Amino acid sequence: MKFLQTLLFVLTISMSLCFAQTNSAGMLCQGRYYEEDEAADILKKLMQTIENKEDWEKRAEVIRQGILDGVGLKQITYDKTLKTIRHSWRKHKGYSVENIAFESLPGVFVTGALYKPLEIKKNIPVILSTHGHWSKEGDYGRFRKDAQTRFANFAKMGTMVLAIDMVGYGETREIGWEHKHKEALKLQIWNCLRAVDFLLKEEFADPERVAVTGASGGGTQTILLAALDKRITVSVPTVMVSAHFFGGCVCESGMPIHKSENHQTNNVEIAATFAPKPQLLISDGDDWTKNNPEVEYPFLQYIYGLYGKKELVENVHLPEEKHDYGTSKRQAAYKFLAKHLGLNISKLTLRDGSIHEKDIVIESEDQLKIFDGDHHYPESVVKTNNEIDWKL
Repeated sequence: MKFLQTLLFVLTISMSLCFAQTNSAGMLCQGRYYEEDEAADILKKLMQTIENKEDWEKRAEVIRQGILDGVGLKQITYDKTLKTIRHSWRKHKGYSVENIAFESLPGVFVTGALYKPLEIKKNIPVILSTHGHWSKEGDYGRFRKDAQTRFANFAKMGTMVLAIDMVGYGETREIGWEHKHKEALKLQIWNCLRAVDFLLKEEFADPERVAVTGASGGGTQTILLAALDKRITVSVPTVMVSAHFFGGCVCESGMPIHKSENHQTNNVEIAATFAPKPQLLISDGDDWTKNNPEVEYPFLQYIYGLYGKKELVENVHLPEEKHDYGTSKRQAAYKFLAKHLGLNISKLTLRDGSIHEKDIVIESEDQLKIFDGDHHYPESVVKTNNEIDWKL
């Protein structure tokens, strides 16, 4: 009898776990989840159901909670006691670079680099810069030439910039971390929150001027952080926001953040939760953002209009360009961020109105690494995704 009771208990638990896993998988919205016309119709119908600011704020709260529930985070927390490692400060013309790491969870070290203006006499804006899935040799993550150019020029414009590695990229990959892990999305959200903590601990960091920007998968990190972290004041998601495409990597859509038993949303609505704070969508004609001027941007304008702030959301669309954070896209970001972060960039502005990118040193991956032959990971380091202690 006792054996039968035990067997029944085990079968019940197994069936429950199986149902939970199937149910969770059924809630995932991944990749090209909708056809383009279908996605456009969904946004039109949403606008018909959202009549005023109060309607939208109720829905926005459901969307934010759906993200937290989907990744298994109870609430947004801030850490003022973040443990950090830093070394190898370098001086360049008009800016500096320093290799950094911070401990986002016990034994989990987020690696990156901090860029600053050379002369800081008062509080300045801060920018978190996230990166996407560029993984080719010599064209990799935050080490890419276009990425370093952007970080350095942001610093020369008068901001403090933190560029971090995605989960399983850069130095964490070298010690055994996976990028395409089932909970990569959860950790990337967490790491971005802690990255803002890091920035705001810096001397002269202005907590009233906090921006985030990134392209592709970095754009996904941008809209998620902007939706969840009330400290973010300006957002520039680049070549990512789409009504029909939800992100093709598990680090973007591998957990049920878009759908639950009580709601369904998309990345356009997630971006819209940032309203009415300044936001720039940068899009191109060669990827899933090709419809931004006709589909996604009008929806965002509608939501911002509910606050009487339609002018605070913009779209720079480059129909002849491709999926990157190239020169034209950087120019758009420079000007938007300068405008909304209160920066005087006259010294960097050329006669044609563009922002010059001169005197920038592109450093090697080895120069930008925090852990090397002379600087080792602490003994407490977690070496695989599966060893994370989420007991917060």
